[in-house]
Amino acid sequence: MMESTGALDTADDIYFAPLLPWQQGLWTQLTKRVTVQQQSLPHALLAAGMQGMGKRAFVWRLVAWLLCRQRDSHPSGACAQCESCQWLRSGTHPSFQTLPLISMPVSAENTANKEKSSSTAKDKKSAKATNNSALKIKVDDIRALQPFIYQGGQGLRICVLDHAEQMTIAAANALLKTLEEPQAQVHLFLISDSPAQLLPTIKSRVQQLALQTIEPAVATDYVTQVLGSTVNREAVGTAAIEQLIQMANGAPLAAIALAQAPWYSKRALWLTTWQALRSGKRSSVAASDYWQKQLSIIEFIQLSELMLLDMRRLCLGLAALQKDINLSAILESYQPASSAIETFANSLQQSKIALQQNVQEKFAYDKLMQELAYL
Repeated sequence: MMESTGALDTADDIYFAPLLPWQQGLWTQLTKRVTVQQQSLPHALLAAGMQGMGKRAFVWRLVAWLLCRQRDSHPSGACAQCESCQWLRSGTHPSFQTLPLISMPVSAENTANKEKSSSTAKDKKSAKATNNSALKIKVDDIRALQPFIYQGGQGLRICVLDHAEQMTIAAANALLKTLEEPQAQVHLFLISDSPAQLLPTIKSRVQQLALQTIEPAVATDYVTQVLGSTVNREAVGTAAIEQLIQMANGAPLAAIALAQAPWYSKRALWLTTWQALRSGKRSSVAASDYWQKQLSIIEFIQLSELMLLDMRRLCLGLAALQKDINLSAILESYQPASSAIETFANSLQQSKIALQQNVQEKFAYDKLMQELAYL
Protein backbone atom coordinates (compact mmCIF):
# COMPACT_ATOMS: atom_id res chain seq x y z
CA MET A 1 0.00 0.00 0.00
CA MET A 2 1.17 3.52 -0.69
CA GLU A 3 2.36 5.73 2.08
CA SER A 4 -0.27 8.16 3.19
CA THR A 5 0.32 11.62 1.83
CA GLY A 6 -2.71 13.40 3.18
CA ALA A 7 -4.51 14.60 0.06
CA LEU A 8 -2.41 12.53 -2.37
CA ASP A 9 -4.82 9.73 -3.22
CA THR A 10 -5.10 9.45 -7.01
CA ALA A 11 -2.70 8.70 -9.82
CA ASP A 12 -2.69 12.35 -10.89
CA ASP A 13 -1.63 13.42 -7.41
CA ILE A 14 1.04 10.77 -7.04
CA TYR A 15 2.75 11.34 -10.38
CA PHE A 16 2.41 15.10 -10.68
CA ALA A 17 2.15 16.42 -7.11
CA PRO A 18 4.48 19.19 -5.87
CA LEU A 19 7.81 17.98 -4.58
CA LEU A 20 7.97 17.50 -0.82
CA PRO A 21 10.22 20.22 0.69
CA TRP A 22 12.83 17.90 2.19
CA GLN A 23 13.33 16.11 -1.14
CA GLN A 24 14.37 19.17 -3.15
CA GLY A 25 18.12 18.59 -2.85
CA LEU A 26 18.01 14.97 -4.00
CA TRP A 27 15.60 15.81 -6.82
CA THR A 28 17.91 18.54 -8.11
CA GLN A 29 20.89 16.21 -7.92
CA LEU A 30 19.21 13.43 -9.89
CA THR A 31 17.55 15.59 -12.55
CA LYS A 32 20.74 17.58 -13.11
CA ARG A 33 22.61 14.36 -13.68
CA VAL A 34 20.17 13.39 -16.43
CA THR A 35 19.49 16.72 -18.15
CA VAL A 36 22.72 18.69 -17.67
CA GLN A 37 25.40 16.06 -17.28
CA GLN A 38 23.70 13.74 -19.76
CA GLN A 39 24.33 10.72 -17.55
CA SER A 40 21.88 7.95 -16.88
CA LEU A 41 20.79 7.08 -13.37
CA PRO A 42 22.08 3.89 -11.73
CA HIS A 43 20.52 0.70 -13.01
CA ALA A 44 18.90 -0.09 -9.65
CA LEU A 45 17.85 2.34 -6.91
CA LEU A 46 16.47 1.65 -3.46
CA ALA A 47 14.06 3.98 -1.65
CA ALA A 48 14.03 2.71 1.92
CA GLY A 49 13.01 3.85 5.36
CA MET A 50 10.06 4.11 7.70
CA GLN A 51 6.59 4.86 6.43
CA GLY A 52 5.65 8.52 6.28
CA MET A 53 8.95 9.86 4.89
CA GLY A 54 7.53 10.28 1.39
CA LYS A 55 9.70 7.74 -0.39
CA ARG A 56 6.87 6.43 -2.55
CA ALA A 57 5.79 9.94 -3.50
CA PHE A 58 9.37 10.62 -4.62
CA VAL A 59 9.66 7.42 -6.66
CA TRP A 60 6.32 7.82 -8.48
CA ARG A 61 7.19 11.43 -9.27
CA LEU A 62 10.64 10.47 -10.56
CA VAL A 63 9.19 7.67 -12.68
CA ALA A 64 6.78 10.12 -14.33
CA TRP A 65 9.58 12.61 -14.99
CA LEU A 66 11.96 10.02 -16.47
CA LEU A 67 9.27 8.79 -18.85
CA CYS A 68 7.98 12.29 -19.72
CA ARG A 69 8.53 13.30 -23.36
CA GLN A 70 9.10 16.93 -22.25
CA ARG A 71 11.40 16.34 -19.29
CA ASP A 72 14.29 18.42 -20.64
CA SER A 73 12.10 21.51 -20.53
CA HIS A 74 10.41 20.52 -17.25
CA PRO A 75 13.21 19.89 -14.72
CA SER A 76 10.89 20.35 -11.75
CA GLY A 77 8.60 17.44 -12.69
CA ALA A 78 6.71 15.67 -15.47
CA CYS A 79 4.71 17.93 -17.78
CA ALA A 80 1.45 16.02 -17.12
CA GLN A 81 0.36 16.73 -20.71
CA CYS A 82 2.41 14.60 -23.11
CA GLU A 83 1.44 11.15 -24.38
CA SER A 84 3.62 9.43 -21.80
CA CYS A 85 2.00 11.29 -18.92
CA GLN A 86 -1.45 10.46 -20.26
CA TRP A 87 -0.49 6.78 -20.40
CA LEU A 88 0.54 6.96 -16.76
CA ARG A 89 -2.78 8.53 -15.86
CA SER A 90 -4.64 5.69 -17.53
CA GLY A 91 -2.38 2.99 -16.09
CA THR A 92 -1.44 1.72 -19.56
CA HIS A 93 2.15 2.90 -20.02
CA PRO A 94 3.95 0.32 -22.19
CA SER A 95 7.35 1.15 -20.66
CA PHE A 96 6.34 0.87 -17.00
CA GLN A 97 5.73 -2.17 -14.81
CA THR A 98 4.95 -2.42 -11.09
CA LEU A 99 5.03 -5.26 -8.58
CA PRO A 100 2.91 -6.09 -6.70
CA LEU A 101 -0.05 -4.92 -8.77
CA ILE A 102 -1.80 -3.65 -5.63
CA SER A 103 0.85 -0.90 -5.47
CA MET A 104 0.02 0.60 -8.87
CA PRO A 105 -1.42 4.13 -8.49
CA VAL A 106 -4.98 4.23 -9.83
CA SER A 107 -6.90 6.94 -11.59
CA ALA A 108 -9.33 9.18 -9.75
CA GLU A 109 -12.26 7.39 -11.36
CA ASN A 110 -11.00 3.96 -10.36
CA THR A 111 -10.31 5.19 -6.84
CA ALA A 112 -13.88 6.47 -6.51
CA ASN A 113 -15.31 3.21 -7.81
CA LYS A 114 -13.11 1.19 -5.49
CA GLU A 115 -14.14 3.23 -2.47
CA LYS A 116 -17.81 2.95 -3.38
CA SER A 117 -17.70 -0.82 -3.82
CA SER A 118 -15.84 -1.41 -0.57
CA SER A 119 -17.72 0.98 1.71
CA THR A 120 -20.42 -1.55 2.63
CA ALA A 121 -17.89 -4.07 3.91
CA LYS A 122 -15.42 -1.74 5.59
CA ASP A 123 -15.03 -3.82 8.73
CA LYS A 124 -13.71 -6.97 7.05
CA LYS A 125 -12.02 -5.60 3.98
CA SER A 126 -10.11 -2.92 5.85
CA ALA A 127 -8.48 -5.70 7.84
CA LYS A 128 -7.59 -7.58 4.69
CA ALA A 129 -6.21 -4.53 2.88
CA THR A 130 -2.91 -4.79 4.69
CA ASN A 131 -2.70 -8.57 4.47
CA ASN A 132 0.89 -9.39 3.61
CA SER A 133 -0.20 -12.08 1.17
CA ALA A 134 -1.48 -9.35 -1.15
CA LEU A 135 1.97 -7.76 -1.14
CA LYS A 136 4.06 -10.90 -1.64
CA ILE A 137 6.33 -10.87 -4.68
CA LYS A 138 6.86 -14.44 -5.84
CA VAL A 139 9.40 -15.98 -8.18
CA ASP A 140 6.81 -16.28 -10.96
CA ASP A 141 6.19 -12.52 -10.69
CA ILE A 142 9.89 -11.81 -11.25
CA ARG A 143 10.07 -14.28 -14.13
CA ALA A 144 7.08 -12.63 -15.75
CA LEU A 145 9.08 -9.37 -15.86
CA GLN A 146 11.94 -10.89 -17.83
CA PRO A 147 10.46 -10.27 -21.32
CA PHE A 148 9.79 -6.64 -20.38
CA ILE A 149 13.32 -6.14 -19.01
CA TYR A 150 15.23 -7.95 -21.74
CA GLN A 151 13.36 -6.77 -24.84
CA GLY A 152 15.95 -4.92 -26.86
CA GLY A 153 15.62 -1.62 -28.69
CA GLN A 154 12.47 -0.50 -26.90
CA GLY A 155 13.80 2.69 -25.31
CA LEU A 156 13.64 3.57 -21.63
CA ARG A 157 11.87 1.00 -19.45
CA ILE A 158 11.15 1.28 -15.72
CA CYS A 159 10.08 -1.31 -13.20
CA VAL A 160 9.07 -0.53 -9.61
CA LEU A 161 9.15 -3.25 -6.96
CA ASP A 162 7.18 -1.90 -4.03
CA HIS A 163 7.37 -3.59 -0.61
CA ALA A 164 10.58 -5.23 -1.83
CA GLU A 165 11.10 -6.85 1.56
CA GLN A 166 8.05 -9.00 0.73
CA MET A 167 9.94 -10.87 -1.98
CA THR A 168 10.24 -14.57 -1.33
CA ILE A 169 13.76 -16.01 -1.23
CA ALA A 170 13.23 -17.53 -4.65
CA ALA A 171 11.99 -14.21 -6.04
CA ALA A 172 14.98 -12.34 -4.59
CA ASN A 173 17.38 -14.85 -6.12
CA ALA A 174 15.65 -14.50 -9.48
CA LEU A 175 15.96 -10.72 -9.24
CA LEU A 176 19.70 -11.02 -8.56
CA LYS A 177 20.30 -12.11 -12.16
CA THR A 178 18.74 -8.90 -13.44
CA LEU A 179 20.74 -6.81 -10.98
CA GLU A 180 23.98 -8.56 -11.96
CA GLU A 181 23.33 -8.14 -15.69
CA PRO A 182 22.14 -4.53 -16.17
CA GLN A 183 20.27 -3.86 -19.38
CA ALA A 184 20.66 -0.59 -21.28
CA GLN A 185 17.88 1.92 -20.55
CA VAL A 186 16.26 -0.30 -17.93
CA HIS A 187 15.84 1.11 -14.42
CA LEU A 188 14.67 -0.81 -11.38
CA PHE A 189 13.28 1.02 -8.34
CA LEU A 190 12.96 -0.97 -5.13
CA ILE A 191 10.84 0.49 -2.31
CA SER A 192 11.00 -0.92 1.20
CA ASP A 193 9.60 0.01 4.60
CA SER A 194 11.87 -2.60 6.22
CA PRO A 195 15.20 -2.67 4.34
CA ALA A 196 16.76 -4.85 7.06
CA GLN A 197 14.61 -7.69 5.70
CA LEU A 198 16.15 -7.45 2.23
CA LEU A 199 18.80 -9.98 1.33
CA PRO A 200 22.33 -8.54 1.71
CA THR A 201 23.06 -9.62 -1.87
CA ILE A 202 20.15 -7.46 -3.06
CA LYS A 203 21.19 -4.42 -1.01
CA SER A 204 24.78 -4.67 -2.23
CA ARG A 205 23.66 -4.32 -5.84
CA VAL A 206 21.43 -1.27 -5.54
CA GLN A 207 22.17 2.37 -4.76
CA GLN A 208 20.10 3.82 -1.93
CA LEU A 209 18.36 7.14 -2.39
CA ALA A 210 19.07 9.65 0.39
CA LEU A 211 15.50 10.10 1.56
CA GLN A 212 15.72 9.37 5.27
CA THR A 213 17.07 12.63 6.69
CA ILE A 214 14.53 15.37 7.38
CA GLU A 215 15.42 18.48 9.34
CA PRO A 216 13.06 18.88 12.33
CA ALA A 217 12.24 22.48 11.43
CA VAL A 218 11.30 21.44 7.88
CA ALA A 219 9.08 18.66 9.18
CA THR A 220 7.38 21.00 11.65
CA ASP A 221 6.73 23.68 9.02
CA TYR A 222 5.29 21.16 6.57
CA VAL A 223 3.00 19.43 9.09
CA THR A 224 1.80 22.80 10.40
CA GLN A 225 1.04 24.02 6.89
CA VAL A 226 -0.89 20.89 5.87
CA LEU A 227 -2.88 20.49 9.07
CA GLY A 228 -3.61 24.20 9.24
CA SER A 229 -5.44 23.93 5.94
CA THR A 230 -7.33 20.73 6.69
CA VAL A 231 -8.39 20.80 10.35
CA ASN A 232 -9.33 23.30 13.04
CA ARG A 233 -6.26 25.47 13.67
CA GLU A 234 -7.14 25.71 17.36
CA ALA A 235 -6.58 21.97 17.68
CA VAL A 236 -3.17 22.07 16.04
CA GLY A 237 -0.95 24.29 18.14
CA THR A 238 2.82 24.09 18.33
CA ALA A 239 2.78 21.54 21.16
CA ALA A 240 0.29 19.37 19.28
CA ILE A 241 2.44 19.45 16.14
CA GLU A 242 5.57 18.54 18.06
CA GLN A 243 3.74 15.67 19.74
CA LEU A 244 2.50 14.33 16.41
CA ILE A 245 5.97 14.44 14.87
CA GLN A 246 7.52 12.75 17.90
CA MET A 247 4.89 10.00 17.83
CA ALA A 248 5.57 9.54 14.11
CA ASN A 249 9.33 9.24 14.72
CA GLY A 250 9.99 12.39 12.72
CA ALA A 251 8.11 11.28 9.59
CA PRO A 252 5.96 14.24 8.43
CA LEU A 253 3.46 12.28 6.34
CA ALA A 254 2.94 9.80 9.16
CA ALA A 255 2.35 12.70 11.56
CA ILE A 256 -0.30 14.14 9.23
CA ALA A 257 -1.98 10.76 8.81
CA LEU A 258 -1.99 10.34 12.59
CA ALA A 259 -3.70 13.69 13.14
CA GLN A 260 -6.30 12.87 10.50
CA ALA A 261 -6.96 9.34 11.75
CA PRO A 262 -10.55 8.98 13.04
CA TRP A 263 -9.32 7.47 16.30
CA TYR A 264 -6.73 10.09 17.26
CA SER A 265 -9.30 12.45 18.81
CA LYS A 266 -10.73 9.59 20.89
CA ARG A 267 -7.69 8.85 23.04
CA ALA A 268 -9.12 10.48 26.17
CA LEU A 269 -12.39 8.64 25.55
CA TRP A 270 -10.46 5.36 25.45
CA LEU A 271 -9.07 6.14 28.90
CA THR A 272 -12.55 6.93 30.22
CA THR A 273 -13.86 3.62 28.89
CA TRP A 274 -10.92 1.70 30.35
CA GLN A 275 -11.46 3.23 33.78
CA ALA A 276 -15.22 2.62 33.65
CA LEU A 277 -14.70 -1.02 32.69
CA ARG A 278 -12.01 -1.59 35.30
CA SER A 279 -14.17 -0.12 38.09
CA GLY A 280 -17.28 -2.02 37.00
CA LYS A 281 -19.23 1.17 36.26
CA ARG A 282 -19.80 0.03 32.69
CA SER A 283 -20.35 -3.42 31.22
CA SER A 284 -18.18 -4.73 28.44
CA VAL A 285 -21.28 -5.30 26.29
CA ALA A 286 -22.37 -1.66 26.64
CA ALA A 287 -18.83 -0.45 25.92
CA SER A 288 -18.63 -2.67 22.85
CA ASP A 289 -21.97 -1.45 21.50
CA TYR A 290 -20.89 2.16 22.02
CA TRP A 291 -17.48 1.86 20.36
CA GLN A 292 -18.84 -0.02 17.37
CA LYS A 293 -20.65 3.21 16.51
CA GLN A 294 -17.49 5.27 16.94
CA LEU A 295 -14.72 3.38 15.12
CA SER A 296 -14.14 0.32 13.00
CA ILE A 297 -12.47 -2.51 14.87
CA ILE A 298 -9.19 -1.90 13.03
CA GLU A 299 -9.24 1.75 14.08
CA PHE A 300 -9.95 0.76 17.69
CA ILE A 301 -7.02 -1.66 17.60
CA GLN A 302 -4.72 1.09 16.29
CA LEU A 303 -5.90 3.38 19.08
CA SER A 304 -5.37 0.68 21.70
CA GLU A 305 -1.87 -0.08 20.44
CA LEU A 306 -0.88 3.56 20.86
CA MET A 307 -2.28 3.66 24.39
CA LEU A 308 -0.37 0.50 25.33
CA LEU A 309 2.82 1.97 23.90
CA ASP A 310 2.61 4.91 26.28
CA MET A 311 1.64 2.63 29.16
CA ARG A 312 4.81 0.64 28.59
CA ARG A 313 6.89 3.81 28.47
CA LEU A 314 5.47 5.12 31.73
CA CYS A 315 5.87 1.76 33.47
CA LEU A 316 9.55 1.82 32.48
CA GLY A 317 9.98 5.30 33.90
CA LEU A 318 10.10 7.01 30.49
CA ALA A 319 8.15 10.12 29.54
CA ALA A 320 4.80 9.67 27.86
CA LEU A 321 4.58 10.58 24.19
CA GLN A 322 1.07 11.94 24.72
CA LYS A 323 1.18 15.06 26.84
CA ASP A 324 -2.40 16.14 26.12
CA ILE A 325 -4.23 13.35 27.96
CA ASN A 326 -4.13 12.27 31.60
CA LEU A 327 -2.63 8.78 31.24
CA SER A 328 0.25 9.71 33.53
CA ALA A 329 -2.13 10.78 36.31
CA ILE A 330 -4.13 7.56 36.01
CA LEU A 331 -1.04 5.38 36.23
CA GLU A 332 0.08 7.21 39.36
CA SER A 333 -2.94 5.80 41.19
CA TYR A 334 -3.20 2.50 39.35
CA GLN A 335 -0.50 0.82 37.28
CA PRO A 336 -1.42 -2.38 35.43
CA ALA A 337 0.97 -5.31 35.68
CA SER A 338 3.37 -5.79 32.79
CA SER A 339 1.87 -9.23 32.21
CA ALA A 340 -1.61 -7.69 31.87
CA ILE A 341 -0.36 -5.18 29.32
CA GLU A 342 1.28 -7.94 27.28
CA THR A 343 -1.83 -10.11 27.49
CA PHE A 344 -3.99 -7.34 26.08
CA ALA A 345 -1.37 -6.56 23.41
CA ASN A 346 -1.46 -10.21 22.35
CA SER A 347 -5.24 -10.06 22.19
CA LEU A 348 -5.01 -7.11 19.80
CA GLN A 349 -2.71 -9.10 17.53
CA GLN A 350 -4.97 -12.14 17.68
CA SER A 351 -7.93 -9.96 16.77
CA LYS A 352 -6.13 -8.77 13.63
CA ILE A 353 -5.58 -12.37 12.58
CA ALA A 354 -9.16 -13.33 13.38
CA LEU A 355 -10.51 -10.46 11.28
CA GLN A 356 -8.51 -11.69 8.30
CA GLN A 357 -10.27 -15.02 8.78
CA ASN A 358 -13.70 -13.38 8.52
CA VAL A 359 -14.53 -13.21 12.23
CA GLN A 360 -17.35 -10.68 12.66
CA GLU A 361 -16.37 -7.26 13.94
CA LYS A 362 -18.93 -7.41 16.77
CA PHE A 363 -17.41 -10.59 18.18
CA ALA A 364 -13.92 -9.10 18.03
CA TYR A 365 -15.11 -5.91 19.74
CA ASP A 366 -16.95 -7.85 22.48
CA LYS A 367 -13.87 -9.94 23.24
CA LEU A 368 -11.52 -6.96 23.40
CA MET A 369 -13.81 -5.04 25.74
CA GLN A 370 -14.03 -8.02 28.06
CA GLU A 371 -10.24 -8.20 28.19
CA LEU A 372 -9.80 -4.43 28.52
CA ALA A 373 -11.78 -4.62 31.75
CA TYR A 374 -9.01 -6.73 33.27
CA LEU A 375 -6.12 -4.52 32.16
